[in-house]
Amino acid sequence: MELRNCPVCGKLFVYTVRNLCPDCVKKDEENFDKVRRYLHDFPMATLEEIAENTGVPAKSVLEYLKEGRLMLKKSNLNVLSCEMCGSPILTGRYCEKCAREIKNKMDSLKYRAIGLNEDMKGTLHLSKLRKREK
Repeated sequence: MELRNCPVCGKLFVYTVRNLCPDCVKKDEENFDKVRRYLHDFPMATLEEIAENTGVPAKSVLEYLKEGRLMLKKSNLNVLSCEMCGSPILTGRYCEKCAREIKNKMDSLKYRAIGLNEDMKGTLHLSKLRKREK
């Protein structure tokens, strides 16, 4: 059991999954629902319009989008952009191309870390690993 202070209101709470006290989690979920409903009704709204008309800070709206909890309509590419290349996206932090590139780099690092070559993907080569143990 880990006790923490809520970064929003300062109350002491038992940390579970989210770094917010139960009251702030409830308020955050209410804000999320406001934004979700507003985007459903006004799919072409800009970030400023969403924040102004829902009363939810723009920073929170961006967090919901970056966390993947909300997804914009395909016609509304004026709110989010990829953090790597800057191209417009509908949800998350990266476009599909950059996300794939990151995944490929991580995969190659993973294989390099255990001493496997790219041509060994999907095959278990115990003899190569046993040589290191001796």
